[in-house]
Amino acid sequence: MKIFLKVITPVKTILSEEVDEITVPTHSGVISILPNHVDLLTKVSPGEMFIKTNGKIDNFAITGGFLEVSKNKVNILADYAVRASNIEIAKAKEAQARAEKAMKEKEGSKEFIIAEAELRKAILELKIANRRRNSL
Repeated sequence: MKIFLKVITPVKTILSEEVDEITVPTHSGVISILPNHVDLLTKVSPGEMFIKTNGKIDNFAITGGFLEVSKNKVNILADYAVRASNIEIAKAKEAQARAEKAMKEKEGSKEFIIAEAELRKAILELKIANRRRNSL
């Protein structure tokens, strides 16, 4: 038995397929979802999400959002999500440098908060991309 998973961001649908298991960081801790999981609605926390399909594990960076489980269907409405294999390390490093510079220049302003969120996203992408690269 499989679970139908859909991961949607404000920009596009990242994933829409049947999977065996989903492991995702939530506000209450990391949870794994298997077929016939109890219905659930929870907040997704920033971190690494793992999708297992036919013995293969695919990992994603996710920055937050909401997760709904109902009748072997899982919908994740993510603020941002990217497959680890699609993370471009050079771009993530550039984003990190831009965010750090903006934080120094905009301390105490709205732009500082935006830069801080961009910095967290870049650091998360780099962490997950490096972990994936080291495991290959």
